[in-house]
Amino acid sequence: MFAILGATGKIGRTTIAALREKSAPVRAILRGRSKAQEFVDLGCEVAIADIGDVSALTEAIDGARAVQVICPIDIRAVDARAEMLRLIETMCEALDKANPELVLAISDYGAEVTSETGITLLFNALETRLRKLRCRKIFLRSAEHMENWARVTRVAVETGQLHSFHHPLTKLFPTVSAFDVGTIAADLLLEDDESRLRIVHAEGPRRYAPNDVAAVIASLIDRPVVARELPRTQWEAILTRGGLSESYARLVTELYEAHNAGRIDAERDVGEIRHGTSELADALRRFVKP
Repeated sequence: MFAILGATGKIGRTTIAALREKSAPVRAILRGRSKAQEFVDLGCEVAIADIGDVSALTEAIDGARAVQVICPIDIRAVDARAEMLRLIETMCEALDKANPELVLAISDYGAEVTSETGITLLFNALETRLRKLRCRKIFLRSAEHMENWARVTRVAVETGQLHSFHHPLTKLFPTVSAFDVGTIAADLLLEDDESRLRIVHAEGPRRYAPNDVAAVIASLIDRPVVARELPRTQWEAILTRGGLSESYARLVTELYEAHNAGRIDAERDVGEIRHGTSELADALRRFVKP
């Protein structure tokens, strides 16, 4: 039995679909019952548990051979770092009690870095806590998701300008479709590998610079789009206007500062890199109306 936390997200849904295509038994762990039927229709067991409830989560995980987890993120938390650390601890307490054979954690590029990486530092905390578990572990470190560009794609279509947190505009950065991460996760769960710890990096078939992203959007709408560096002084205000709490916006700001300083990438000479098949145009097409 494969138990999947974060079942309703892009990665979780894709992992579940890929596992069910291979007729693997899956238990989808949901916070509530509103979306339960779609997973029942896929042939899944369904368990209801909040990630902050150790007893309920332990029961939901119990009996699973492998569990896929994802770092809990609350973009509106007043103290985002403290809240996420609390949820990481409760999740890991439940994993420790249930003691599955394998835990696959969706992590992040740069998770090995121990300071000044913003949100990614929470993935470092997740990996550090998971290392204390008795079970086998896979850390699937994902590059930035291509779908994140959807946040600024609409404005780019309307104005012809793509505002980028990535500086400079010519710098290549790793990115991957979240759906490809889910597929890679399913492959790893199904592999016969008894390693105590595996570190796998997931990125797309190629790297992109912000200028490339603008060119991709331009090709989708058949109109010019130009990339523009978003001034550092505007980052937090724009993020909070987009619905992020002030503390979460600061973590995102620190993350992009680390990206731009070249501190976020696949860990050199550690683990392996698996490449998804989705190009950036594939990921953004669904968000762009010519």
